Amino acid sequence: MLYGRAGEQAAIEDLVAAARGGRSGGLVLRGEPGIGKSALLDWAAEYCTGIGVRVLRVTGVETEADLAFAGLVQLLWPVQEHLDALPGAQADALRAVLGSGGAGARDRFLSGLAVMSLLAHLADDGPLLCLVDDAHWLDHATAEALLFAARRLTEEKVALLFAAREEGFTAAGLPEIRPSRLSQEDAERVLAHRGLTPAAREQVIAESEGNPLALIEFSSERRRYHAAAGPIPIADRVLASFRSRIALLPDKTRLMMLMIAAEGRGDLPMLLSAADALGVGPEDLEEAEKAGLVEVSAAVIAFRHPLIRTAAYQGAPLARRIAVHRALADAATDDDCRLRHRAAATTSPDEDLAVALTRAAERARGRAAFAAAAGLWEQAATYTPRPRDRAARLGQAAALALSSGHADHAAGLVGQAEDLLDDPASLTTLAEIRAAVEFERGQGRSAARLLMERCPPADPVRAVPMLRTAAGYAWLCGEAEVIRGAAARLTAMGAQDPMIQGLAHLVDDDYARGLPLLAQFVAHTLPDVTGQASRTPPDVTGQAWRTPLDGATTRWAAFCAMVMADDDAAFALAGAEVARLRRQGLVGALPQVLQDLAGVHVQAGRHRDAEACIAEAVELARHTGMHQRVPRLHSVLARVAAIEGDEQRCVRLAGDQPDSGGMVGLAALCLLDVGLGRYERLLERLEAAARGPLRHLTMLVTAGAEQVEAAVRLGEPERAEEPLRRLEAWARAGRQPWAEAVSARCRALLSDDEDDYLRALAAHRRADRPFEQARTELVYGEWLRRARRGTDARTPLRAALKTFERLRAAPWRARAEAELKATGESVLAAQPTAADPLERLTPQELQVVRLARDGSTSREIAAHLFLSPRTIEHHLYRAYRKLGIRSRRELARLDLT
Repeated sequence: MLYGRAGEQAAIEDLVAAARGGRSGGLVLRGEPGIGKSALLDWAAEYCTGIGVRVLRVTGVETEADLAFAGLVQLLWPVQEHLDALPGAQADALRAVLGSGGAGARDRFLSGLAVMSLLAHLADDGPLLCLVDDAHWLDHATAEALLFAARRLTEEKVALLFAAREEGFTAAGLPEIRPSRLSQEDAERVLAHRGLTPAAREQVIAESEGNPLALIEFSSERRRYHAAAGPIPIADRVLASFRSRIALLPDKTRLMMLMIAAEGRGDLPMLLSAADALGVGPEDLEEAEKAGLVEVSAAVIAFRHPLIRTAAYQGAPLARRIAVHRALADAATDDDCRLRHRAAATTSPDEDLAVALTRAAERARGRAAFAAAAGLWEQAATYTPRPRDRAARLGQAAALALSSGHADHAAGLVGQAEDLLDDPASLTTLAEIRAAVEFERGQGRSAARLLMERCPPADPVRAVPMLRTAAGYAWLCGEAEVIRGAAARLTAMGAQDPMIQGLAHLVDDDYARGLPLLAQFVAHTLPDVTGQASRTPPDVTGQAWRTPLDGATTRWAAFCAMVMADDDAAFALAGAEVARLRRQGLVGALPQVLQDLAGVHVQAGRHRDAEACIAEAVELARHTGMHQRVPRLHSVLARVAAIEGDEQRCVRLAGDQPDSGGMVGLAALCLLDVGLGRYERLLERLEAAARGPLRHLTMLVTAGAEQVEAAVRLGEPERAEEPLRRLEAWARAGRQPWAEAVSARCRALLSDDEDDYLRALAAHRRADRPFEQARTELVYGEWLRRARRGTDARTPLRAALKTFERLRAAPWRARAEAELKATGESVLAAQPTAADPLERLTPQELQVVRLARDGSTSREIAAHLFLSPRTIEHHLYRAYRKLGIRSRRELARLDLT
């Protein structure tokens, strides 16, 4: 019987009712020890069993908090026969977790995706409740997987109920309720049958402060005194009470309780074997059982409450704890369990133990349990005798901590490692880790400088990747001197790298030499990644150049394509990488690549595709805890808002990014200013940026074109000369059709020569930037009208208006309409047009119906989008209603491009 928990029980009932009705959800019960969280989970299990809801349960174990996927094994072991129903990569990830085969995972979120899919599959047979007790003690990999599933499940008849203390379990995005202390009336009901005098009852209620566990413990007949209430937290007073009660037990009983506490999992064969070695056995628990401290059955020996375990362990002398851990290590049959007890029994450096811990760390890394692997490497370092080896292991721990999303902890580990070293060679080994940590923490400039400082001067094999990363960081953060220095280092070593050398030329405005070098770097990678025919330009490095094709090289090739504004290459590389990440279930890397793909979509006028990419990227970033990336993802869509003339949305999405993300936002604000006719403000923005550290990025976002147009509109052509010179040089060197078209348009604005307009339009026909083409058609039409060629002006103006209407570019549409009217043509722009089917769909619904139209099954679409088949069916149902159709067959008749 639960007292004073009607509100919490109602919330749980609502959660379960929603799941039974087809709406998944999660809920966290959070509170101090003893407040009744476990009792509520027990009640929930009993309630669900009574109404036919299946229950899966897992309890976090303090001693297993560093064991990768220990909690997930506990949860999934009873349902492992269902793994065959999952997509291949997901099934393999969970088989690796359960030790039943499988290749493991390379992404730390793949296990969460697999758990989501498995729970959704189980719910096909009826609603499911997952109970997670002591979530604050879950190992990191399990907690991450369950939280990913809880945030991602929507329409699958699955409910997840977590119980956790105030600290140690962060569940952002899930609703929480906090069980309150019991009222005086409820406390009296709890104590009604415990045989206390009225005075004693009042004293217990006062001491317990409404904490249910404290009520029961302080009212125990075996307590000889009551602890005075005061500033000491209630949990600490309950813990002290348990310690005093344990101290009164026989020695062998205390030893047996210590063994149970140290073992932590309730593994009876192991416990009995270790106990026998120390001359004790389960019969020695009789007094503890009578005292209500432990519960003994044929299957398990367990403490009545986790605080009793803490009291039994902490109250034992160190020597006795060491002896117990040694006995448990000897009795263990599981390698990780044996290793845990060996470490607990070791108090001095031990290289053999450190090596064993590194092997365990590599096993955890192989299952993408990066946090657990980081902890094991860190633990190995503590037992490592030699400082240099200790530093190397701390470096490994730092790299894995960063991979698990803990950049601040990684920084601390790197700092510890650096303090142990004084020779340049060893510090160079740590430099790449330190730089990656600093870049992730938003310190890109210091990361770039660090790589330069610690780059080995005579080892090209190690130096080139470090210098390439340094140059990339420096480009994004405006450290031109680092880029120049990286190129100089290459020359001094007699090495070549087109990316580094290309960037070095670009920061000095030498586009004629810089852009072909980047093109060579991209062309080297493109065929291997996409399967497309090579577009390799002539070797411009002066000697043969090759680099191993790996993930880092591919990412830098995509980076170079974006720098060059080579839309075709950027789209091919980003598209191929998105497909690979989806195929392999590599969730964590997807938001960044979707961002790159969205940028290309925006330039191509595929705004709905861009919005779909960003919506998915933002959702994945939030579901995987990468909240710091969300503002940069949103900044991609600032250009869409600028085109539409939505100032409030544009300013909000542009944000305040300190590096290249800020240039994307700046470009969007400048485009907004052009559309709204605020030319002086635009020039002030861009002329200030041209004097700043990120001046080299202004060409990447067509800011030069905005600067030229603004200067011309203000009647100050001299302010357009320098940006036009740079834009034309960029266009000549890069040979991108869109850049040739835009530079010709800008030249036409200054020259007033029709041939320049015609050259621009001809170049546009070879490019895929419809908004830029419409702008050229608009200014050409304006020029023709001013030349009193109104009839000729109507053709480009109509084309521009059609594009602006499709892109919902309100201020630009208004200009085109005004120009057409000035030619004498009637414009009925206000007439309603047939609604575009795409406008009725959410970004996710758009993705789903496109995949369904192309013949993908719900299961295939679910694997592609990291959702469940039931969620896909839900999106299809909603999309059908919006589109006025009833089946997949009818999708084929719709234009969803």
